[in-house]
Amino acid sequence: MLKPTYIKWRTGDDNHLAGEMRIMKHLLLVGALILALGSFAILSNAKVPVKNEALYQQIKSYSEQHEIKPIDAKVDRVWKAMPGYNGLRVDTQASYEKMMPAGKFDETKLVFEEVPPAVHLDDLEPQPIFRGNPEKPMVSLLINVAWGNEYIPPILKILNEHEVKATFFFDGSWVKNNPDLAMRIYNEGHEIGNHAYSHPDLQKRSRAETREEMKKTNAVIFDTLSVQPKWFGPPSGSFNQQTVEVAHELDMKMILWTVDTVDWRKPEPSEMVRRVVSKVENGSMILMHPTDPVAKGLGTMINDIKAKGLQLGTVSDLMSEKRID
Repeated sequence: MLKPTYIKWRTGDDNHLAGEMRIMKHLLLVGALILALGSFAILSNAKVPVKNEALYQQIKSYSEQHEIKPIDAKVDRVWKAMPGYNGLRVDTQASYEKMMPAGKFDETKLVFEEVPPAVHLDDLEPQPIFRGNPEKPMVSLLINVAWGNEYIPPILKILNEHEVKATFFFDGSWVKNNPDLAMRIYNEGHEIGNHAYSHPDLQKRSRAETREEMKKTNAVIFDTLSVQPKWFGPPSGSFNQQTVEVAHELDMKMILWTVDTVDWRKPEPSEMVRRVVSKVENGSMILMHPTDPVAKGLGTMINDIKAKGLQLGTVSDLMSEKRID
């Protein structure tokens, strides 16, 4: 057995030796306390021991058979940047703990956990976004606002009645001239995006001009609503790679659309709804403006989209990897 070795002070003073003993005693006490705390942590995090091996294996087998793998974000050849989507699996241990008292497998007591993908939207190179993940049963309404004030209140009323939140892309000059209406939209829980300042054709603007359009709009939105937009919608869908890169430099991602209402052509509301809903699917983003056809057809459009088993949410909801089950 190894004997403890003490280092004696060179002065030979016995008081120093006593001091050494006191220090050693304190060190031993501290060590014992650390060991006790470590043991407590281990015990507090310990799993319930598996007493019913058959039940545990049944849950494990179910998990393996029903696991849904996560989908990585990617740059699609057609749809460009596409967000990822969480996978889903059974938390075997948590499920076992819930079923253990009864001692039998019960599907209603299964505990699930989401599994994030390895590649996220933020990991991708700057690219435009035309749609959400095609496995996510959700649709987003994009409402570009640069005019049409008279139709905004009825549109907000319909959205509120149907408990739907949309993403409104604000023209900066419109916000400056209509701060109260902009605040109302925001206060009713809708998401705010950037739609440039003066409705420019960004394909024909320099990098500096493009940056100024976005920055000026972000500034007026922040001054009015204390909101920093993270999504940019180019006016008229006019853009080039420079537009995408400038938005990225300003911590925004560029959003386009999957389905266009073409409401500015003043279609019959029923025809507009029929055409749009027929094209809507998982991950669709629907472009619209505050127009008469939208004000008259939006309620039916929302009902018909929900009838297809799709939820409606903001762009942030749609881009999120969180599952809808």
